[in-house]
Amino acid sequence: MAFGINRHELREWKQKIDQGDIAFLTHYWLDDRFPDCKTVTKVGCHDIEKLAEWGKKYGLKKEWIHHRKDGYSHFDLLGNIQSKILQKEGFMGHLYKNKNKHT
Repeated sequence: MAFGINRHELREWKQKIDQGDIAFLTHYWLDDRFPDCKTVTKVGCHDIEKLAEWGKKYGLKKEWIHHRKDGYSHFDLLGNIQSKILQKEGFMGHLYKNKNKHT
């Protein structure tokens, strides 16, 4: 179950993807399969090859891309890899925003 984002944030993420940019969206999230994870970051791009190349530098495999018919395909980042990538990409504020909302 996803929550903790607003329409503006979602719209902005989709616009960046539509423009061919690598776009980040972090939101609060609960899933019984991942009890230790409270947030997920979706990293998307309209250009699947560009997204796959971006992911490769972090050890992410192209097969891990969640392919969506609506064009908003993305990697789902969780746990330690999520923190490491957000830190390297300069988006740690995404985690802090969600942590402060839901602790």
